[in-house]
Amino acid sequence: MRRIITYVIVLSMSFGFSQTNEIDSLALELAFQSQDSLKIDTSIKLIESLYEINDYDRAMKYILAIEKLSNTLDYNHATAKIAYYKALIYAKKGDYINAVSGYEKSKKLFVSLKDTLSIARVNNSIGLIEIERGNYKKGLKYSINAVNVLERGRLKTELNLAYSNLAKACYNIQAFDEATDFYEKALQIQEELNDSEGIYESSSKLAELYSNKKEHRKAIDFYEKVLESNISVNDSIKGRIYTKLGSEYLQFKDYDKATKYLVKGYNVNTRIKNKSGLLMALNGLGDLNIQQGRLKTAEKQLRKSGEFAKQLNNKKELLKHYKLMKSLDSIRKRFNSAFTWQRNYYELRNSLKQQEVSLKPDMILPTEPGFESPSISEIKNAEDKAIITPNTNPLESTSTKQLNKFKIIFYGLLAALAIVSTFLVLIYLKRNNNIKYMQELEEKNIKIELQNEAFLEQTKHLENVNNVKDKLFSIVSHDLKDSLSSINGFIDLLKDGSLSREEFDNLIPELSENANNASLLLFNLLNWSKSQMQSLEPKPSLFDIQEVFESKVRLIEQRAENKGISIVDHSLRDFAYADRSMFEIVIQNLLANALKFCKAGDTLTVSNHISNGSCIVSVADTGIGISKQNLDKLFKSSSFTTMGTDNEKGTGLGLSICKELVELNNGKIWVESTQGVGSTFYVQLPKSRPSS
Repeated sequence: MRRIITYVIVLSMSFGFSQTNEIDSLALELAFQSQDSLKIDTSIKLIESLYEINDYDRAMKYILAIEKLSNTLDYNHATAKIAYYKALIYAKKGDYINAVSGYEKSKKLFVSLKDTLSIARVNNSIGLIEIERGNYKKGLKYSINAVNVLERGRLKTELNLAYSNLAKACYNIQAFDEATDFYEKALQIQEELNDSEGIYESSSKLAELYSNKKEHRKAIDFYEKVLESNISVNDSIKGRIYTKLGSEYLQFKDYDKATKYLVKGYNVNTRIKNKSGLLMALNGLGDLNIQQGRLKTAEKQLRKSGEFAKQLNNKKELLKHYKLMKSLDSIRKRFNSAFTWQRNYYELRNSLKQQEVSLKPDMILPTEPGFESPSISEIKNAEDKAIITPNTNPLESTSTKQLNKFKIIFYGLLAALAIVSTFLVLIYLKRNNNIKYMQELEEKNIKIELQNEAFLEQTKHLENVNNVKDKLFSIVSHDLKDSLSSINGFIDLLKDGSLSREEFDNLIPELSENANNASLLLFNLLNWSKSQMQSLEPKPSLFDIQEVFESKVRLIEQRAENKGISIVDHSLRDFAYADRSMFEIVIQNLLANALKFCKAGDTLTVSNHISNGSCIVSVADTGIGISKQNLDKLFKSSSFTTMGTDNEKGTGLGLSICKELVELNNGKIWVESTQGVGSTFYVQLPKSRPSS
């Protein structure tokens, strides 16, 4: 044994050394090559070797070094391979967007080169990333496209991945027969590759699938294969497998092995205090003891399993518990209890069937055939035995008088039984009528409550609409009226000829400012009223942050120049997942605010960066800043505004609109400011669709 271990260690060390030696050899070869195409080919071999040993950072350095050279030379086959490995590395690092983009780019090039094998590899990789993200049907489509080509090429490593992907996807969409086929194909390849982890995973799933299909002999074979695998299994998994294996042997009445594994499972789960494992083990032991006639022991175990099932809300095992308790009480002739367990069983099973549509694919409850109610003949025989018959003396049986007396008593008992039965039936019918009447009353009360809630909601909505209307007219009648009156006054003076050309030229900046104020005011009023009426619906998509900054900065350049303010654009090309038009409204408001509170000589800076998978943009200025007491008033639904450095007016709605639009797109907005130093407004948006 010691020699074998030593041999394995030496073999793994020599394999690691050979890989390192190969990488060093390729790096040395690359250093002395002068021809560009040879450099690219050697670099690709180096990238493949680095990817195989999971050295993704070094591999990415070589990719970036030769990517431009390959594009310049129109070396399409190399460009396709570089894009593919780049996408693989992005996928390993969890960058879904860049990974899919790289796969599509490489696939397009491989299609143009008619390289079917490489196309299959790309499809297989796309299938894997989609399945990992839970898009099982989409991933299934890509993996199926890949597997036919990979089978013809007999590429074992890629086939292993493809079969595993297909099996996982089929399992999760409940195509269990197909999942079984693909897991078996994957297992065959994994055994050829000596892939211990793959063998363990496939064997576990196959054992579960065959168990659910009631093919217990195959399930046993695979459970035992899992226990024999080289993968170190923790006690929780061991306890579950022992219990499952014991339950499978119980199906064949192999009580010795069933006892062995069920007891092992019980002991392991008791040691690690795993209630879920104990629940399964106790149900299995209860079933075993019922079949072997140890009814008292079975009852103790099942009572305990019932407590665990209710504590853990494990409905599948609770269903099994009800079935076993029904069997136990039927054997003991406790038919009233048996009927209670049977009713509980069917109620729970029907409830689970109704919920089955909303359950996850891996939570589908297997059906439990073979559950039958106590037979009518059993109950009738028990009732017949329960009738107490008088002990008659053989000598007295000859007496006609005694026989007649016995008949009278018997018929009297039958009449009494008929009267009592009729009385009970009447009570039952009356009780049902009362229950039905109470249910109707409850339904009417619920309808009235729902109607009242609807009326209250409508009243509240009308009040909100009225408040919006009042506020809208108030702003229009004051702020908008001032700006429009000023513009109208300038036009009248010009029309009457009261202004000289020089005077008019001097007044143009003021006229322009009034027009800008009126435009921004109308812009904010429209969006604010929409949000208050709850009619804003975001339409998110991926868009470039830098494009929005560039377009919005161009709009304010003239105003900034007139006011003597410098604009610095530090924005980078980056993508956010949100409603672009809403984001443009937010940036336009933040830029207008920054201009409003800057003086001549101040600087306005826009920038963006990535943080924890999100996109953060900022609009900073070196203006007058915001006092601490005013910071708390920002972003509120009630309007708050102050005059700008050139006495510019506002509605106080801009920042509240910004906050609502950002939050509609699953983002955040905040501000950092020091009075007299300046302010920075930040907006954080997601880079991909948030998972619900």
